[in-house]
Amino acid sequence: MAPVTRRDRVRYWFDRTMSKGTPALIGWLGLASVALVLVVASAAVVLAPRDSEENGHWPGMVWRSLLRTLDPGTMGDDTGTGPFLALMLVSTIGGIFIVSSLIGVLTTGLEAKIGELRKGRSRIVEHGHTVLLGWSEQVFTVVAELVEANQSKRRSCVAILANRDKVEMEDAIRARVGDLGRTRIVCRTGDPLKVADVELVSPGTARSILIVTPELEDADTRVIKVLLSLGARTWERDPPHVVAAVHDSANLPAARLAGGDRAHIIDADDVAIRLIVQSHRQSGLSQVCTELLDFAGHEFYMRPEPSLAGRPFGESLSAYDLGVPAGLRRHDGTVLLNPPMDTVIRADDEIIILAEDDLLISLAGDRGPAVREEAISTAVAREPVPERTLMLGWNHRAPKIIELLDEFLAPASELTVAAPREDPTESLPAPANLKIDFVRAEPTERPSLESLDVGSYQKVIVLSDAGHAPDHADARTLVTLLHLRDMADALGAPPPARGATPHTPRHDPPTRGGTTPHTPRHDPFAIVSEMHDDANREIAQVTKADDFVVSEKLISLMLTQLSENRHLYDVFVDLLDPAGSEIYLKPACDYLVPGVQANFATLIESARRRGEVALGYRITARFHEPPGYGVALNPDKAAPITLAADDRVIVLAED
Repeated sequence: MAPVTRRDRVRYWFDRTMSKGTPALIGWLGLASVALVLVVASAAVVLAPRDSEENGHWPGMVWRSLLRTLDPGTMGDDTGTGPFLALMLVSTIGGIFIVSSLIGVLTTGLEAKIGELRKGRSRIVEHGHTVLLGWSEQVFTVVAELVEANQSKRRSCVAILANRDKVEMEDAIRARVGDLGRTRIVCRTGDPLKVADVELVSPGTARSILIVTPELEDADTRVIKVLLSLGARTWERDPPHVVAAVHDSANLPAARLAGGDRAHIIDADDVAIRLIVQSHRQSGLSQVCTELLDFAGHEFYMRPEPSLAGRPFGESLSAYDLGVPAGLRRHDGTVLLNPPMDTVIRADDEIIILAEDDLLISLAGDRGPAVREEAISTAVAREPVPERTLMLGWNHRAPKIIELLDEFLAPASELTVAAPREDPTESLPAPANLKIDFVRAEPTERPSLESLDVGSYQKVIVLSDAGHAPDHADARTLVTLLHLRDMADALGAPPPARGATPHTPRHDPPTRGGTTPHTPRHDPFAIVSEMHDDANREIAQVTKADDFVVSEKLISLMLTQLSENRHLYDVFVDLLDPAGSEIYLKPACDYLVPGVQANFATLIESARRRGEVALGYRITARFHEPPGYGVALNPDKAAPITLAADDRVIVLAED
């Protein structure tokens, strides 16, 4: 091997320097430009002393040489001896090559830096922001809700980390969400499973971290891996709370173990199943839940109220001008929804209040709206009666739905499952209250539906087909709903008003103008449908089905609420637990005399006497009118209301 010479060492050093990229090139070209200017100025002092003296000696020659290096046109005005002009020409020619190269390198380096920034690989510097890890359709709902929630804040930030192009993510959010208000959306490209990539969104200074459920076949596994990735990180300060959802109940224990104490994991499957079953029992529940979880409507807030300390909870129901107390949160974190009315409020309790915005919550003065005793009615006891239910379709949620229906329905009730497959009910445990039959049928085909004698059922549940992509499954559901709508019309009546007793003649409620139509009509089956995309729900309103359970949107709304206030987790758990107080839509005639004018304060008082909390009401005649679909939560307590017998009162109650 040949010995290493000094030239080899110098060349190797130069190569290493140049390999550092744009900064090294700029440095070398800048150094060459300086050397050229100094050499020309010094040569002019030696070779053309008279011209140099006329132009300010050596400092003046440095300045003239620099100008000619930067601008070749400057040389056109030069006069002097031959050596002087020759040196200025050298300076100009050198500037053309060296300085032009420097400008080119600067331009290329700037373009490269802009390209690097567009890749989203720089670390953000934020504090108190919300971090979203992952990407799916869920992102648009979450971002829209966070924008709505942060409208009252001067500045807020949402940071998104996903394995997607930064510019594509930003363009998609602008197109789908629209006006972002005061909320800044910062996107970064990276893998949420890699600790180094997660650092790009500054999780250590975040307020909360929301793990987005990916649109993959085994999405729960990836969610659990992200939880483990966060668990492997060393937190320099108190870690932010983490929220996520799993779609298979069997994965819930593993997800909670991976997330640890700071993570709140939602069982999306269980939530969807309970909403379907509860909507089967009381139409309109999913819309009420959407209103409670949507930041654009009314939601739950927690705030201390020392002035109410020592008073029973029942008195607090009339203590607010704006807002309805729904429960208490004790100092130890215990949540009491709809506690006994004589429960004493402690000084360190937080009151759980349903309100449009926390800034609008205010205590009433000495005198609130007057309660109209003449409008309060007495509830009529109703014995449960057997029902016939038709379930169209089958998916992984169906066995749990049947299990819950068996718990809630009266003995001797019947359930018929119709699906295009072999009988899946044979392996189910023997039900206590249900008689289950199976019919092989295709829900999207009219002859199959007609063979089921749909008109003989009081309730119809339309399940999403798990064998198809979400959009295709929703399209099939829409076709089924259109067939059912047409069949209902063929029975001599439109789809039923929500909550009416099936198969009993009734009259329409009085209109708000005071006139009462007297044409009796026969109520056909009530329909509860499962859908994936909320946009398809708006399309499906033409079918006038009784309820649409869009579980993915509800889960996204719930995750967003938890990212803003982790203490709401216990509230939602209590609401979905059959053992505690739940949301019910009960007949208005049990609370107010039908057709008699009252106000919401009177409705609250009527519910209080039954040990319940009235959150609002639902006008049955408007059940198909967006955006509220007849639901009115936390209305003005003094505004007059007149409810018909088949309208519904939304209450927190134990049964």
